[in-house]
Amino acid sequence: MPKPQPHKLAKQPKTTKTNKTQLPAKSQGQAIQKSSQSLLLAVRQLIDAARAHVATAANSTLTQLYWQVGRKIATDMLTDGRAAYGQEILPTLSAKLVPAYGKGFSERNLARMVSFVQSFPDAPVVATLSRELSWSHFIEILPLKAPLERAFYTEMCRVERWSVRTLRERMASQLYLRSAIAKQPESVIASELGQLREGGQVTPDLVFRDPYMLDFLGLPDGYSERDLESAILRDMERFLLELGAGFTFVARQKRISVGADDFYLDLLFYHRHLRRLVAVELKLEKFSPSHKGQMELYLRWLDQNDRAEGEASPIGLILCASTDAEQVELMDLDSANIRVAQYLHALPELQVLQTQLHRVVQLARERQATLEWPDNKEKT
Repeated sequence: MPKPQPHKLAKQPKTTKTNKTQLPAKSQGQAIQKSSQSLLLAVRQLIDAARAHVATAANSTLTQLYWQVGRKIATDMLTDGRAAYGQEILPTLSAKLVPAYGKGFSERNLARMVSFVQSFPDAPVVATLSRELSWSHFIEILPLKAPLERAFYTEMCRVERWSVRTLRERMASQLYLRSAIAKQPESVIASELGQLREGGQVTPDLVFRDPYMLDFLGLPDGYSERDLESAILRDMERFLLELGAGFTFVARQKRISVGADDFYLDLLFYHRHLRRLVAVELKLEKFSPSHKGQMELYLRWLDQNDRAEGEASPIGLILCASTDAEQVELMDLDSANIRVAQYLHALPELQVLQTQLHRVVQLARERQATLEWPDNKEKT
């Protein structure tokens, strides 16, 4: 008999040692994808930051170049009394420059450069502003005739980082004329703007306005205070823009309990730059002296109960349908940290705004004259 053959064992596949900590293929793919996305985000941030830096540097260089060109033209036009030929030199110069350097050196733009130097004669100031404002910002500001109005919009652009579009909107709404600062003597305005320019210090007069334009609320005839309040809350974003940069919403109908009575403050805001609470009361009627007492009660309660450490005392804003300047002045509201302003639910006609401008300018001149010439001193 043939010798029986031993059974051959089936060939076992080779096994490899697996790492117990190794992620499954799906989880590993997800980790790689997450890491890739994180890397992509980081690289994009670097690129965007570099682009922003290049754009800022390019804008600053271009703005300073335009200022230097304007100064050169202005100096050349004034040399040896040759200002009369200025009307001829700009078109001639532009005709040579545009083919080589583009429309940025058109006759109109060259005239703007000369105006730029005349309106902003200090080179270091221009160098500082050019890091925050573009040439397009300056184009909007240059047509303004009043130096303090130019300074106001320039500094507000810088501090609040307005876009060109925002600047146009603020100028169209006559923001400077509606700001509390515009009703002060020119020396006070210059001092306030100087503080803003040097240290970025924002004061209530720079923040509050009169009147406030609430035409965007679209209020119907015969609306109530509650309708006004509800409309403001529905369009809070635009209302905050009208109030100005720095305002944040805190509460509506803030309950204030004093003794056995409860009172309700219409709106409560916080202003980051002023570092204080801002209480807002809405009144459909004309300003009344009784409104001051009500607001003082609210402010004292807020000061005792809601004021956080490091904050300044709360300040109040009473928005009324109309105001009497003489009554407001006699009430000495500034000492009580209260501001009164009119609100307009429809934009006034241009003639009304122009009348207001003349009134504000005349008032500022009268106050300035009173400061310079006391009653017991005769003008010479």
